[in-house]
This record gives sequence, structure tokens and C-alpha cells, in this order.
Amino acid sequence: MQSETVKNRRLTPAEYIQLKAFARYDGLLLALLWTASFVCYIVGLGTPFYGMVALLLLAVSPFYVAHRLRRFRDQDLGGVISLMRGWAFVILVFFYGGILLAVVQYAYFAFLDRGYLLSSLDKVLSSPEAKEMLLQSGLTGQVEESMHMFAELRPIDFALNVLTVNITLGIVLGLPIALLLKRSKLS
Repeated sequence: MQSETVKNRRLTPAEYIQLKAFARYDGLLLALLWTASFVCYIVGLGTPFYGMVALLLLAVSPFYVAHRLRRFRDQDLGGVISLMRGWAFVILVFFYGGILLAVVQYAYFAFLDRGYLLSSLDKVLSSPEAKEMLLQSGLTGQVEESMHMFAELRPIDFALNVLTVNITLGIVLGLPIALLLKRSKLS
């Protein structure tokens, strides 16, 4: 438990271990949320309702991490957390969640997909409506090039790209989340 005010000091080794332990657990929960979103996205290629659920789960994830940070602050740190500790917590949660999601996505693309995602995207982009939209917007060449590059990606490349995006999101979204939830003293 922290004292009543946050001092500008470094974390003790025990506090750092505590921060990482809670971030690992919350990262696991975030990875489960993201995995559910990924599964809904894959299923949503055939059933649009699940595609909407996938987007909703993704949109909720920063709010979920903020909820977990608030819980960590209030229940485990006595209601007090510094900006830097909060930011570190969010970054670590996104990092651990991103690693676990990368493992899930690697396993999916290496062992289960067998070209399903690429063929589903190609089917959508080959529809007359999509062709007309791409033609009018002048994006036909760019989309064809992107599809070719996507087809060349190995499962590890895809997983590492998504991991990089998730870590970057943690760094970028972590600061406003930590700013909103920092508390230097109890009221």
C-alpha cells in the first residue's frame, strides 16, 4: 500500500515486481478480449454481424485497460498512482496482451487459415460494388498491390506487425489514460 501522497521517486524493486505482475495478469485479460475480437473478425468475413462485434471489442479495449488501471490504483495501491507508474502499467498491459495475441495470430495463420482470410478479402473486393468504388476512387492499383503484399506475408510477419501496432497503441493511448487516472493524494 502506498502512502497518502505520491512522491517523485523511483519504484522500489518490490513495487516494480508488483507492477509487472498485475500488468501481466491484465495483459492476459486484454489478450483474451483481443482474441475474441480476432475470432469475431474471421467469422465476420462470412457473417457481417460478427464483424461489427469485432470492431466493438476493439473499440472497448482502451476503456477496459483504463478500468483495469483504476482497479489497480484503487484496490492495490490505496487509491494513489503517479502519472509515470500509470503510463508504465498501461504500456506493459498492451505489451503483454500484444505478445499473447501475436502468438494466437501466428498459430492461426500458420496452422488454421490456409488462405481463408486472403480469399475472403479477395471475394469482397471482387464484388461489382467494390470494383466500382475502387475504380471511382482511383485505388484499384493500390488495393491490388496491397493484396499481393498481404499474400506474401508469412504468419510470423503478420503476428509481428500486429504486435508492433499494439505496443505503439499502448505507448500512445497509455499517456492520456494515465493522465486521466493519476491521483497524487487521497481526497
